[in-house]
Amino acid sequence: MLTVTQIAKKFGVSRTTILYYEREELLTPAYRSENGYRWYSQKEIQRLQAIISYRSYGLTISSIKTLLNRNGETQTQILKDHFNELEREIQNLRAQQKAVVVLLQEPTLLEENIVNKKRWVEIMIAAGFTEMDMVRWHQKFEELEPNEHQKFLESLGISGDEITKIRALKSTNGINIRCR
Repeated sequence: MLTVTQIAKKFGVSRTTILYYEREELLTPAYRSENGYRWYSQKEIQRLQAIISYRSYGLTISSIKTLLNRNGETQTQILKDHFNELEREIQNLRAQQKAVVVLLQEPTLLEENIVNKKRWVEIMIAAGFTEMDMVRWHQKFEELEPNEHQKFLESLGISGDEITKIRALKSTNGINIRCR
């Protein structure tokens, strides 16, 4: 039997991580002593090994919980779903790369204010962006570089009211950013 500290050292994770997995009901100690020490048996050690493996694949805690508890979904289905989600993320990143390449091929476009909102939207669509991809792009830009995002939107000739709406986009917000 191992304590929290011992099991954490064995797997190269923090003690906090082990306690987090307990709070999330992924890992429960086999025994708890009167002084509050948590003790983990071989069964829990094997379970932690599985948790750490699944986390290394990028699976969410809820997916791991489902996998370990076998709540209806099979391991194969959960892994396929995760694979498909990764594929969507890769496609989005590739679309962003294409948009950057377009700008790199014509770097003066932004500097000379030749690119307006309509042209930018056309570039994004040509690069394979959906409307939701564009929303996520603006959200990430706002999160990482709010001042630069403001300058960029101004460089496209977008009105102040519309810039305010774009910068306030939330993941559940359905504001239309396309130029019709």
